[in-house]
Amino acid sequence: MAGSTAENLMKSSQNATKRPLVDIGEVIENGVVFNLRNWQREDVTMHGLPEAVERLFALLEERKIDYVLVGGVAMLQYVEGRNTQDIDLILAPEALSQLPEIEVTGREDSFARGKFAGLRVDFLFTSHKLFQSVRQQHSAVQPFQARNVRCATVEGMLLLKLFALPSLYRQGQFARVGIYENDIATLMQAYSPPVAPLLKQLEPHMSEGEMKSLCDIVEEIAERIRRFEAGRSSGS
Repeated sequence: MAGSTAENLMKSSQNATKRPLVDIGEVIENGVVFNLRNWQREDVTMHGLPEAVERLFALLEERKIDYVLVGGVAMLQYVEGRNTQDIDLILAPEALSQLPEIEVTGREDSFARGKFAGLRVDFLFTSHKLFQSVRQQHSAVQPFQARNVRCATVEGMLLLKLFALPSLYRQGQFARVGIYENDIATLMQAYSPPVAPLLKQLEPHMSEGEMKSLCDIVEEIAERIRRFEAGRSSGS
């Protein structure tokens, strides 16, 4: 695979001009409302989510918190059709003390989960070297409907998706495995990023067995893409 961050950002910008800017609040609201399992849950807020999203990003900006948007909303900058119900952010762990409005509902090691006016927010902390690397080396400001937001680049999204896969396999979360592998395949096909350097960057955070599995998964995806491109060329 060939390509560069600059080229991927250019492709992302070109693709973004072909479709309306992402409305983060609308995405979250639709994700919650159209999930039928939420209809029977009293702990899920079904209304007011767009306002909560706007207030959250306004607070982050007002308090000058250095964050990077990742997760499903960030994916929508690069591919269409992604559904999500929460906001995922990379930030420094001490930044949470600047956001007392967020109720922290769970925290362990480099992760935390919270609620803000009914909005679910997941945090990846920069105390983890990979997350810090994504924030520093693989993020860029992207236009959304209400504001510009710093979000993970294609390479940053791939790093996070690949990093999560072994854990998802261990936990038997095969529905999420399918989503993540599809995200990886979609990004690889659409942007042709250099994947080998990303795998190298993941080595310090993975066991030898995990790295072998990841390399096998990436090669399988690359082979599927080659077959797809060959089929598309022969059919044109």
